[in-house]
Amino acid sequence: MKRNIILDCDPGHDDAIAILLAGSNKNINLLGISVVAGNQTIAKTARNALNVATFLGLDVPVAIGCEFPMVRDRLICEAIHGESGLDGFEFPKYEKQFDKRHGVQLIIDSVMNNEKTTIVATGPLTNIAMAIRIEPRLLERLDEIIIMGGSVDNGNTSPAAEFNIMCDPEAAHVVFSSGVKVKMVGLNVTRKVLVTDEVVQRMSKINNKASDMFVKLMKVFNENQRKTFGVIAGPLHDPATIASIIDDKLIKYQHMNVVIDISHGPSYGRTNCDVFDYLHAPHNAYVAMDIDVNRYWDIIEEGIKSY
Repeated sequence: MKRNIILDCDPGHDDAIAILLAGSNKNINLLGISVVAGNQTIAKTARNALNVATFLGLDVPVAIGCEFPMVRDRLICEAIHGESGLDGFEFPKYEKQFDKRHGVQLIIDSVMNNEKTTIVATGPLTNIAMAIRIEPRLLERLDEIIIMGGSVDNGNTSPAAEFNIMCDPEAAHVVFSSGVKVKMVGLNVTRKVLVTDEVVQRMSKINNKASDMFVKLMKVFNENQRKTFGVIAGPLHDPATIASIIDDKLIKYQHMNVVIDISHGPSYGRTNCDVFDYLHAPHNAYVAMDIDVNRYWDIIEEGIKSY
């Protein structure tokens, strides 16, 4: 049976590959794409999402969501994703239009009108938190929420915080305290899946439109990662969420208590993961602790080949 998926994203180079994976797998029924500001402004992330979906031939609604976080000032990540949010690939000019609904309404409608829906979030959690606040009945109908965000250890935006959570910690607090099943795929796992030159060469050999997009995007992504963080290759964070649906043995999770730091202090945005159960608090999230790196790249390759 196909899994009903809503992809909430902020493209973003790695979000684009998450869209690619979600749209290519025969066991995923992609109900729609809701877009949030994050890697760039909402005008840019929304256009990027629509362009990627259209370029890949995906017939799914793409809806523009929240432009600003619930409380804090807006962050963007131009240093990594560039002025467009998706630097490195030139899309044709398309006639396709955005869905007329707000992204939050797309989430609500998709969950309320379908059975056992999973929300996959690869950006800040603003749209999802707002949907929960507006229509709390959707919590009873959701299967789970799978999040690329947070970390068991160090952040990538501050010493404590990962970017997606840091963009809207209050929204993350709403999601993690909602009572719905949450799976958190954080930096401690996604930093293991590096887009090395060997990976880029491997995908280039597929030689189709999806591989062309992948290679051109990843070259710029890696260049910006080197300039910003001094790393040899950048981690391809976001597709790990979709890949974990395609192969449910890809990631090893541990059930634990996770609290979002919304104190606005030096650890603002941290995902406080009680790995050793010090607090004996209710376990509200399944936290990714390891990933099969070789299998991950096999899944990416399979997804690209399907186009």
